[in-house]
Amino acid sequence: MADAFENILGQPYVRDFLRATVSSGRVSHAYLFCGPAGSNKTVAAYAFAQGIMCPKGPKGPRGGMCGACDACSRILRRKHPDVRFFAPEGAAGYLVEQVRSIVADTSLAPIQAQRKVYILDRVDLLGTQAANAFLKTLEEPPADVVLILLARTRESVLPTIVSRCQVVPFRTIPVSEAAGIVVQNSGASAQQARVALQACDGSLTRAVEFLKSNERLQFRARVLEILSLLARADDWDIIGFAADLVVRVKLPLDDVRAEQEAELAENADFLAKSAIRQIEARNKRQITAKTLESLRQLAGIARSWLRDVMVVASGAPDTVVSDDAREAIEAAAAATTPPRAAAAIAAVRRCDAAISYNVSPETCIDAMLFEIRDILYGRGMPDAAPRAYRR
Repeated sequence: MADAFENILGQPYVRDFLRATVSSGRVSHAYLFCGPAGSNKTVAAYAFAQGIMCPKGPKGPRGGMCGACDACSRILRRKHPDVRFFAPEGAAGYLVEQVRSIVADTSLAPIQAQRKVYILDRVDLLGTQAANAFLKTLEEPPADVVLILLARTRESVLPTIVSRCQVVPFRTIPVSEAAGIVVQNSGASAQQARVALQACDGSLTRAVEFLKSNERLQFRARVLEILSLLARADDWDIIGFAADLVVRVKLPLDDVRAEQEAELAENADFLAKSAIRQIEARNKRQITAKTLESLRQLAGIARSWLRDVMVVASGAPDTVVSDDAREAIEAAAAATTPPRAAAAIAAVRRCDAAISYNVSPETCIDAMLFEIRDILYGRGMPDAAPRAYRR
């Protein structure tokens, strides 16, 4: 049976390093995982947390990296109360208040395990003031705390943060290699793997999950159908399309909420009120993360479709990725120009960026569909400001 670290796809050196670290029992207090989007940093962080938190310990069976016990299973499902994941809550990065809350939380005792692991995403968005509130804890955290920080590049992180961490570099995975890894782990075709990678911003793990989910595949099919109808859509049609996609974006959240409520009910009798509040806060963060993931998949599908429209309009139909939508792509390409397709892709990127600014799903989707229609088919200027932000 594979251990927890086998889930770190496309990063053999990282996998071997983290496995050896856990086996030796020499886990440091703080790590900085640096690599581009899609390089599996988050998956690696949770796998590392499994190795650290596994109750069998580094000297137990399989070196304490079973990946199958109750603790490992909870971490894999991101439901362990002592493994916390944080992302920037502010429009421009981490808020000072958010960092202070994290620092205060590190002083609390673990709920179930002997240790706690904190995973902080995008610490390249940790400003000077927020970083100052974090430095003392980062340098000398409580003995039962391990901090794992994630960033796109080492250079984008404040030197005062980098100097207090053990840096673990993640490589950029070539597209052809990434597609091969997804094929190997999903059983899909190479063309389906490329489609999934584009929908999931290059993330290998999310691409595999995407291909194994009938719900996500149906979601993609509906997005492609709506994109093919935009040329003839009036404003009311687009409002209806946006409402439909909002429902589909939020649909997976029902299952997540049901699982969360069942888990809380199961543990409520023996957890203190403070522990319950921590779990409720974690559950809220998980719902937010799931919503953002669905919105970003929507934007990724739209970008991929528009990219195919652009290459067909440019006279390179052999490079189409979404081959299952070729007829609609060729029709759209015949009705537009490469510059307009490129401008529509830029508009989708702006809407994608707006997701990080806590703009509502309804606003993001509505604005994105209007932008694509207006720019692609000549109803608006390519350099016009996004509808969601016009003043």
